[in-house]
Amino acid sequence: MDALPLIFFATILLLLMTGYPVAFTLGGASLIFGLFTFGIEFFNLLPLRIWGVMNNYILIAVPLFIFMGVMFEKSGLAEDLLETMALLFGKLRGGLAISVLIVGAMLAAATGIVGATVVTMGLLSLPVMLNKGYDPKVATGIIAASGTLGQIIPPSIILVLLGSVLNISVGNLFIGAVIPGFLIVILYLLWIILIAFVKPESAPAMPQSDLDLFVGKDKIKRIITAFAAPFFLILAVLGSIFAGIASPTEAAALGAMGATVLTVIRNKLTINTLKDVMVKTMTLTSMAFMILVGASAFGLVFRGMGGDTYLTNLITSSSLEPHHFLAIVMLIIFVAGFFIDFIEIIFIIVPVVAPIFVHLNINLLWVGILIAVNLQTSFLTPPFGFSLFYLKGVAPEEVTTTQIYKGIIPFVVIQMIGLLLIILFPEIALWLPAIMGN
Repeated sequence: MDALPLIFFATILLLLMTGYPVAFTLGGASLIFGLFTFGIEFFNLLPLRIWGVMNNYILIAVPLFIFMGVMFEKSGLAEDLLETMALLFGKLRGGLAISVLIVGAMLAAATGIVGATVVTMGLLSLPVMLNKGYDPKVATGIIAASGTLGQIIPPSIILVLLGSVLNISVGNLFIGAVIPGFLIVILYLLWIILIAFVKPESAPAMPQSDLDLFVGKDKIKRIITAFAAPFFLILAVLGSIFAGIASPTEAAALGAMGATVLTVIRNKLTINTLKDVMVKTMTLTSMAFMILVGASAFGLVFRGMGGDTYLTNLITSSSLEPHHFLAIVMLIIFVAGFFIDFIEIIFIIVPVVAPIFVHLNINLLWVGILIAVNLQTSFLTPPFGFSLFYLKGVAPEEVTTTQIYKGIIPFVVIQMIGLLLIILFPEIALWLPAIMGN
């Protein structure tokens, strides 16, 4: 029955739109449709499928990177980085916004967790930016946007999950994401510079007296101290992967240990801190893996019904060109990001379209980077953008939700420009892996 895979897929989307938990939606619908389609034999296949997921070596990197990010947050290094950036750029128009952007990029490479980055920078920098005369829309926009950079700048949990779903090297995805990540940062920076010169009153410079009060006198020592620790952590994790010394999973373990050592050195590690880090890691990991198990059952049933073959034949029998199909998928992911979580998109939409990309001979590494940039945007799009929720939760009372939504619009446009550039010039994502022999 050709329509059965489509009915199955539509049922899952409908249940998700009702707000039913993702893991139970995927798992429950898969059990019902699997039993209806394959009979009782389906239950012989499912445990093997789940075991294959839990036995996936690459996915061990997920809890390790989460642990690294949460532990780094506890180290208090973000505060030092923000103060140091204020020292270096505060005297410029838009200097505080530039500081937040650079710190966001560094935290992205050191943590990769949106919530931790947005909350930290929202608490530390938003009150200062507002007190110094920043337009609330400009201030909230740059904080929310820079907090999402960890979804494209490696090490990124999104890239780990995409590597598993697309069945491509996570290390290659990390390498391929470096230049696109910097491209997004540069586009953000150009926007800050533009707004600072076109509307200087919305992003004023800080007076020197405030800078001295804000950062203290021992500037050189503060700069070296603030940059050294995150630099070496980033170097240990990404350097070991790029040099071929360690796999992403091994590098994640190294990063988790490195973040713990940094927290110990700064006298921030206590029993309560360690407990909090472990509980947060367990919570986030359990959520991701429960969804992953449900998604695995979904994939088993959908492919068993011939859904992947049906869609592939449908696309290839039409006059749709490969780049047209790519554009449609990117549009679907962008729209879906307004309503559902990035994990749901990775585990529901990506496995369905991946075989078609393979059939059309479209480079999956390039596709993975495009999807990652698109999913980064989903953290910024109202009404359910997580970055917006996190920021609203820590913003002063005078900052309204409307101001946050308006502030993020330019950065959503920038994301689309960045995505378009990577589509038009695939070398942005593929050049670095090529010269590194990957």
